[in-house]
Amino acid sequence: MYERSTLIRSLHDVGLAAWFGGSLMGAVGLNGAAEHEGGSQSATDRISSSGWARWTPVNAAAIGTHLFGGGGLLAANAGRVGAQRGVAGSSAVKAALTAGALAATAYSGFLGRKVALASSTDPEDAEKAREHPVDLDQARQRLTWVQWAVPALTGGLLVLNALQGEQQRPAQQLLGTWRRARAAAPFLP
Repeated sequence: MYERSTLIRSLHDVGLAAWFGGSLMGAVGLNGAAEHEGGSQSATDRISSSGWARWTPVNAAAIGTHLFGGGGLLAANAGRVGAQRGVAGSSAVKAALTAGALAATAYSGFLGRKVALASSTDPEDAEKAREHPVDLDQARQRLTWVQWAVPALTGGLLVLNALQGEQQRPAQQLLGTWRRARAAAPFLP
């Protein structure tokens, strides 16, 4: 039986593409431009924080779209996940990478907000920063690492998408299902 999941697959892939591309552009382009144009560390922090804050709602929509599409794909392919050897494993790795990318994205937002408050010229933000002090150098360093972790993890998800696309080829489905059946029933030839 042949089924299409074009809409769900598109939501999954477009959401992931935006999540990956936006995080990579931010780490390379936005942070690089802020460093080049900032003139001081505080100005660099303000420019970078402003750009990331503008990206946050789009990124949240991209992540939500990706997760919705991923859930739909998992439901549409549930039979293959259970029957075809290798699909459950790649799906588990994909779930772990997704969880890691979500955690890195959330931590990046947390650190970014701390840096934004500490570098703000707004008196209210300065007061909030004093109420919740942070080692700014350490926060900047961690933020740099975690902002690079997001495109690394989402890039890994893109590679797994390619693998799972290959696993959907008819010959791969037949071979994977046969191997799973042979493993479950060793008396088969």
